[in-house]
Order: sequence, then C-alpha cells, then structure tokens
Amino acid sequence: MKHSIFYTFLVCFLSRQTNGEPINKKFPENFHFGVATAAYQIEGAWNEDGKGENVWDRFLHEKPYMAAYQNGDIACDSYHKYLEDVQLMAYLGVNHYRFSLSWSRILPTGQVNQINQAGVDYYKNLISSLKENDIEPFVTLYHWDLPQPLQDIGGWPNPLLVDYFAEYARLVFTLFGDEVKNWMTFNEPKQPCQYGHGYGYFPPGYATDGIGDYMCAHTIIKAHAKAYHIYDEEFRNEQNGRVSIVIDTPWYEPGSDSDEDKEATERLRQFNFGWYANPIYHPDGNYPQVMIDRIAERSKQEGFSKSRLPEFTPDETEYIKGTYDFFCINSYSTNLVNWTEDFAIGNPSWDADVSVNTYQDPSWNGSASPGLKIVPWGIRKLINWVDQTYNHPEIFITENGYPDDDGELNDPQRIYYLSEYMSNVLLAILEDNVNVTGYTVWSLVDNFEWLLGYTVKYGLYQVDFDSPNRTRTIKDSAEYYKTVIATKCLVDTCDV
Repeated sequence: MKHSIFYTFLVCFLSRQTNGEPINKKFPENFHFGVATAAYQIEGAWNEDGKGENVWDRFLHEKPYMAAYQNGDIACDSYHKYLEDVQLMAYLGVNHYRFSLSWSRILPTGQVNQINQAGVDYYKNLISSLKENDIEPFVTLYHWDLPQPLQDIGGWPNPLLVDYFAEYARLVFTLFGDEVKNWMTFNEPKQPCQYGHGYGYFPPGYATDGIGDYMCAHTIIKAHAKAYHIYDEEFRNEQNGRVSIVIDTPWYEPGSDSDEDKEATERLRQFNFGWYANPIYHPDGNYPQVMIDRIAERSKQEGFSKSRLPEFTPDETEYIKGTYDFFCINSYSTNLVNWTEDFAIGNPSWDADVSVNTYQDPSWNGSASPGLKIVPWGIRKLINWVDQTYNHPEIFITENGYPDDDGELNDPQRIYYLSEYMSNVLLAILEDNVNVTGYTVWSLVDNFEWLLGYTVKYGLYQVDFDSPNRTRTIKDSAEYYKTVIATKCLVDTCDV
C-alpha cells in the first residue's frame, strides 16, 4: 500500500513536464556543473611506468572479440595528454571533474607492499593542474579495473578484498586527501558484480548468476563501509572532505496503472538500486526486505540449505548504515515494467529472483547505445523517489549523457538530451524542493566504452582514434554546456 500511495503522489506531483522545451529558470548560484571520465576508458599507457595489469587488460587481451577487437591500451592517451584535458575543462568553465584512480597504476600488485611512485606522481600532477584551474577534483577509487593479482585470489567474492580495498583507500586518502575533498569509493558496483560475476560478460567473465553476483556485492558494500570509517576516524578532522558511493539505475516506470505493475516496478527498484543503496542510505540499513524474502524462498525451493543472498550480522548492518555524506546517482534512461508470473524454479539467477518484465516504449527516441532511450521526465521521477525513499539526502548527479555513433562535431541530439535532462533536474530543485546540488556530463571526451569499444561516442569533445596524437576537437554540445555553466541558464534568456 505504501508504494502504491507514493506512486500516485509521483504521478500527480510531477504532472508538469517540459514538453520538449527547456525551462527558462536559473540553477541556484552554488549549483555545481562538471564532467566525468574513468581511468581505463581514457588513460591508456596500460603497461607504462610500472603500472600493473588489471582485469580489463587481461580480459580484452585474452578475449579481444568481446569488444570488437578494441581495448583501452591507448584509449584517449590521457596519461600523456592530461594537461590538454585540463585545458579543455577550463575552457568549459566546469566546477568539478570526476575521474577515477587506476588502482593498479598506484599499487601494481593491488596491495600496499609495492607503491608505484610514477603512478602517484601522475595523479598528483593531474590534481594540482585541476586546482590551478579552479576545478574541484571528484575522485573515484574504483571504476571496475581491479588489479589482476587480486582477481587471481578470487576477486570481489573473496572477503579478503575488504581489507585490501581499505588499505588502498587509506593510502590514497593519505597521498591526495589534502587536495581532494570529494571521494567516491566505488562507481556502479552493480556492473562488475552482475555483469562480471553473474552474466559473465565483463571481467572476470564468471557466469555464476544468482550466487557470485550477490557475493561480489556483499564484499563491495562492506569494503565501502570500511573505507568510509577509515576516512571518518583518521582523516576527516584534518582534511574536511566527504565520502560516498556511486549507484546507477534507470528510472523504472509501471507499464500500466494496475496494482500488479506498480508492485512489480517497486520490487525491481529494490532489486536493482536498493540492493546497493539500502544497506548504506536507508535508515534501517540491510538489504531490501523484498530481496531477503524472495531470495530466501526461492533458494529453499531450489534445494539450497540457506539463502543465496549473504546475510549481514546486526553489527555489520549498523557499521554499514549511514556511511555516506551525500547521495551520488548515475542515470541515463527509463524502462517500463510489467508484472509477470514468477519464473519457474530451476537454475538460480538474479532475473528469476526478481521475476519482472521490462521494456521500453518504441515511440521514445533512441541513441547509439542499446537501451538508452531519451526519456527526460524519468530523471525527475528518480530524483523524487530517492528523496522520499532515503530521507531527503543531498543528491549529486555524477553521470548523465548521450551517445551517438559518429562523434560528429555538430551534435544537436546531444544538446537536446542534455538540455531536457537538466530541465527536469532543475524542476526537481525548484518545484519539488529536492536538494540536488550538482550535475555531471558523461563524458568530457569520446572514450573507450567497455564492450561497445569505440563504436559509441559520449564526449563533449571528439577524439580522433585514428590519429596517434588522439586529437581532441570541440563539439557544439560543449559550447552549449559552456554557456549553461556560465549563465546557470538552459536557454538564451532566463527569468530572474
């Protein structure tokens, strides 16, 4: 009943949409605009200056067909071109740059017994250059590129990685914390867990659906909490920074007004987003009750002696709960959800555990990335749902962006996407009173998009991947975003 009431509230409260026209109100003066990248996707230099091998290096060297025989060995060559990248950002006037550290560039073995000074110096120089240009670094400790030696001992399902990640976190807080005040422990942990240990598409390529994915998530959530407490107890008083975790989700909208579709939709939100968010952000902590109950029951029917979903002890639940300073969300699109009969008991899987049907309206405009439809009202509904579900936190949009397949400099569809999504973020701020304090475009530059390789382009700047210089060229969308940042306005003239 609670979920049904809240859905009715959303439908009524958000009835005003932008109807394809960005609104003419200004963002708050202290609102932050930024851009984002990730280490493996832009740095290149995969084996230079003492960097160790990571799981994406190994995976795509051994299975090059998984990404159309492309990889991040060179990528945008930002390891050598970071100063140029900083100047691209300075031209835009961004307030912050969200990037990730390559764990294996700093710790080639994944552990603190061997520190690579060249990797440390690279990030120190990058951070220094950002600060010189009044760009605030937002630093992610882990964006999917686990050091291969840690994968060789089992990877994220191995609980020892809680301690190894904590040691890594302590080191980077020590090295960079005087200059970095915004930390994200993990980016989208669902991806390496569900795609790497569930479906087997991502490294390490383990198809252990319904078991390995839950074990992976369990370790990551505990690793995040330990890193947070290390910062809180050892660094916060002197460094005065803040720590969070980045969780991704599309908005899930019921396919109809039926109670069954509404229930199935909320169930999927909990299985997809609440899986990672509830233990950290929900005042009760722990996994969503619907996950606990359904996985336990299906595990019993499948003949397991206990639930496939690992349990947090009461002490662990308390230790994990509240380990955040602000709420970080990545979101790009929207899916519709229909109720369906529970999947038949058989091989365990996350999809069977949640048992819903998802789809997208064929009338929605698409993009070069499968499943990424342009549905701007979805981000407003998502922001409101997070605000209501997690007790009104400060919300920061840490990724949102549009992919095309040609990387053309004239990119009106990206401008349309960004303006409409930012309009709905602004409506959430001005009309819904949600505390959203920042927005981040993915991405600064065209880059290596994981299994899609270089076939899709998200950048505000084009990168010529056929050139040994990886030449950057500004797109029209970058000029538009530059104007938005300077004026806090999405159109030519805003009402005061």
